[in-house]
Amino acid sequence: MTNPGFSTKLITWYHQNKRDLPWRNIKDPYKIWLSEIILQQTRVAQGLPYYEKFIENYPTVNDLANADEKEVLRLWQGLGYYSRARSLHTTARIIAKDFEGVFPNTYHELLKLKGIGPYTAAAIASFAFDENVAVVDGNVFRILARIFGIETDISSHQAKKVFGELANRLISENDPSTHNQAMMEFGATYCTPHNPECMFCTFHFDCEANASGRQAILPIKSKKIKVKQRFFYYFLIEQNEKFLLHQRKKSDIWAGLFDFYLEERSTDLQSVSSQVGSNIETILEETKDNFLKETIKKSTIKSISENHKHILTHQRIEAKFIHLKLNENIDLPDSFEFYSRTEIEDLPKPILIEKYLKKTLK
Repeated sequence: MTNPGFSTKLITWYHQNKRDLPWRNIKDPYKIWLSEIILQQTRVAQGLPYYEKFIENYPTVNDLANADEKEVLRLWQGLGYYSRARSLHTTARIIAKDFEGVFPNTYHELLKLKGIGPYTAAAIASFAFDENVAVVDGNVFRILARIFGIETDISSHQAKKVFGELANRLISENDPSTHNQAMMEFGATYCTPHNPECMFCTFHFDCEANASGRQAILPIKSKKIKVKQRFFYYFLIEQNEKFLLHQRKKSDIWAGLFDFYLEERSTDLQSVSSQVGSNIETILEETKDNFLKETIKKSTIKSISENHKHILTHQRIEAKFIHLKLNENIDLPDSFEFYSRTEIEDLPKPILIEKYLKKTLK
């Protein structure tokens, strides 16, 4: 297939099949950037309401730059990968301060900004400024590997060069913006990882994978994600109808979000029953945390939850919530404070915490 032929087919398909999305047919680099950051690791259906909320609350990059980080994280709550939100906020402040609210207008200048990698820089540069640079991500790897029969392992160092060079040869010189958007849309809706629409595909007769029945094999990816199992024991320490929480540090997941006092253990504590008031001796025996030991001795156990499972890309978390009613005053650990239920609602929290609270603390 010739390079112009590929792009012409792709763009024709796009005009006939594209979804109507608010960040399309615009040249505003802020809105394009925001949509790209939100849609990283996120389906369009899930990301769209977040995009609309951010635009409503922060219509310009200067508005986002002036926002409080807690509010940004609260608005992001539920999307996961919270480092994206923090980078988004940091970059907005850089653009507002160092660039007077005006986005850099070239691929290489955009790459210098925090949280903007090659894919996002290419998207902004081509969509907003019509720069002739191809987007290259998992969708593009999949499309090119299948149509051109490329067997380069996409997890290898060589893949970026092989697929990047091909993608930039194929891009439309006259309309790089539409070409790139078409690639992204085609990978998201037709040339999908599983059950691609090969029968109705515009590349049906041009695709090497379709001709050889290798759709399920291509693209080749040898490395598998290692998944870590973690066991969380959250202690909801209540006093005067307020609960003890703190803001998580940046060395772990959910950095910047608020959660309850946490003890992480290496194995599941099956011996702790969900019956109210039971197994306080077991909890005391199991813990090595002096603050918890002192707190439990001065508390009444109101409830112990069943296990709650939460799945992340690289981690599987199993959490148990132990609700303690503190009967005496106690010295609090650094960074911990008591918050009312109303105040907790306004704090940015992991979705695991949010779901538990909605279910139990009504």
